[in-house]
Amino acid sequence: MAHPSRIQTYGMQQRSDRMDFYIRDKSARPALTAPHRHEYFQIQINLGGDTVQHIGGAVRPFPRNTLAFILPHRLHVIPHPEEGNFVVINFSQEFLLQHLQCDPMDIEDVPVAEAPELAPFRFQEHLDFTLDDTDFAEVTALLAQMREMDRARQLGSGAILRGCLLQLIGTVCNRYEAQLLALSANKAERRGRRDAMSRVTDYIREHIADPAMTLTDAAAAAFLSPNYLTHLLRKETGSTFSELVLERRMRLARTHLMSSKPLSHIAEICGFADEAYFSRRFRKAHGMPPGQFRRERRGG
Repeated sequence: MAHPSRIQTYGMQQRSDRMDFYIRDKSARPALTAPHRHEYFQIQINLGGDTVQHIGGAVRPFPRNTLAFILPHRLHVIPHPEEGNFVVINFSQEFLLQHLQCDPMDIEDVPVAEAPELAPFRFQEHLDFTLDDTDFAEVTALLAQMREMDRARQLGSGAILRGCLLQLIGTVCNRYEAQLLALSANKAERRGRRDAMSRVTDYIREHIADPAMTLTDAAAAAFLSPNYLTHLLRKETGSTFSELVLERRMRLARTHLMSSKPLSHIAEICGFADEAYFSRRFRKAHGMPPGQFRRERRGG
């Protein structure tokens, strides 16, 4: 996995010729080979060359006749073999979901009944969308129609492209209806968020002594973008990352203050750069310096 500070987030303008919808094969633009995110939706279709896809915290097979549905801000990479062949479709949220006004960070909270076209994207980490030859022939015909329509845009081309895109997604939804509805009923995406939060808290616990711990590093450990992690923390805890880390450090400090460890040592193991800074933050949080807190809790 790339170092978190080097994980790139791409906008449509960086990886597409148009800002609403773009379709290409591997000859048009080199595939990205490092884990990355983008601000738009993406579908990848494997026309040949078995590989795997790394998406969020999951690694799933990606053989021929398989489609990958990638949400905005989702960390992923598909290492295509040199002899492989694939098609990539990039499109904006507004292009796919004209009827839905929703913050991109809240996409996974939209009920399946309200936006069924989102179902494959929401549950990609749980399912492999591999089609039989009959269904895949329908998909390849749609791809050819979309590529031809996108090459020579006219009035109404956008509506036809959207129709083809929805038909492609609908084909997958029909084929995987039972699995998608079961995942929706079991709130699989909420389990996914809980798993992500668990990875974040594990990371904080393991690195609590490091004063240089950052939101970016924690997000990478949870396979999230920093922006999405910030949004998720506010939604799940009502706190920022800094507030969450400070609360965990204060909790750990209170535990250690019940011992006879020197304050300088407690400051170090709780992730504060020095004892003076630890004392200032502790006084602000508890209304008294750590030495006084220790004396009062230990009965003098």
